[in-house]
Amino acid sequence: MDTQWPIKTRELHSNHFESTVWNDFQFRDDDIIIATYAKSGTTWIQQIISQLIFNGQEGLPVADMSPWLDLRVPPAPVKLDMVEAQQHRRFIKTHLPTDALVYSPKAKYIYIARDGRDVVWSLYNHHITANENWYDALNNTPGLVGPPIGKPVDSVVQSYHDWLEKDGYPWWSYWENISTWWSIRHLPNLMLVHFASLKKDMEGEIKRIAEFLDIDHEKLNWEDILLHCSFNYMKEHAEASVPLGGIFWNGGAKSFIHKGNNGRWRDLLSNEESEKYEKLAVEKLGEECAHWLKTGELRS
Repeated sequence: MDTQWPIKTRELHSNHFESTVWNDFQFRDDDIIIATYAKSGTTWIQQIISQLIFNGQEGLPVADMSPWLDLRVPPAPVKLDMVEAQQHRRFIKTHLPTDALVYSPKAKYIYIARDGRDVVWSLYNHHITANENWYDALNNTPGLVGPPIGKPVDSVVQSYHDWLEKDGYPWWSYWENISTWWSIRHLPNLMLVHFASLKKDMEGEIKRIAEFLDIDHEKLNWEDILLHCSFNYMKEHAEASVPLGGIFWNGGAKSFIHKGNNGRWRDLLSNEESEKYEKLAVEKLGEECAHWLKTGELRS
């Protein structure tokens, strides 16, 4: 039976997104697309893939090598020209749901996910450390669609409730992003990764990623790769992994790569508040996907 590939059915525009950029992107046979909801391990996967491609090389400018293609800034022609000029195996980032993305049979797709409560805690740090350069880039660059992004609320718990009750506010829908990628998990060129699984067994997960990308892991410099993909190393060398070296955040790049931990919400959310997320996850995604998001375990 012929594979049914996802079809783009809409464009997504916001203070962050400009999905039309994918309409002009010219795929190559060995392209790698890193897909996630925000703050789900994107930078970690970018680092891992850079290390697999370049066999543990140090000092790689990963943020420049692996742009967020559907971000509104810089303009689409700038990013398209940049990736077209790249001679190495390309690894490009997207935060789009699949129905707003051009999905190619040529590419390999890696989708990394994380429990939504952990996502909110990381997003809140991202928001409260953002400086005026960040707001200016998102809100004052021509082409803004929809409302500008405002300052964060005073409490991460309030941010959590707003995010749940307003479907990802002030960012974009978590449920939509997760569900569209989950629905195509059977495709031969898509691999699902979970943040918790990567934390639990980084070496095993990186080897699994290497196999998926047709990279012979037996020929790789594992000592350097594992060192360079560790949280402490990435935190210490954050300027290479974070867009523009971290100029959009108070405290620089090290503010962007913040804790790397799961479960910080446990100390602040009541059982009832936590269950609010779990019930909504089952309602929006179904029990199997909700279980995977919570534990990293695939039941089938």
